[in-house]
Amino acid sequence: MPEISRFLGIIIKMYFDEHNPPHFHAYYGEHSASVSISDIKVLNGKLPKKIEALIIEWAKQYKKELRENWQLMEERNSPNKIPPLQ
Repeated sequence: MPEISRFLGIIIKMYFDEHNPPHFHAYYGEHSASVSISDIKVLNGKLPKKIEALIIEWAKQYKKELRENWQLMEERNSPNKIPPLQ
């Protein structure tokens, strides 16, 4: 499960051979959630509201890169690192 970004104590990862819809996993301490790439919404899991807002802001900034990484992972290629929240 490659790490694609890390910022403010948040770790963003993607898994190989994942199910649809395209998504990524966000971890913050003992909290975690999967987030849809297409509509940037939490699919499951729970994060503190402030952290969820930061992750959504980051994902909106890097939606194109997240889509590209999803495609790479489907092809069993390593994803690219994505910069932290600006």
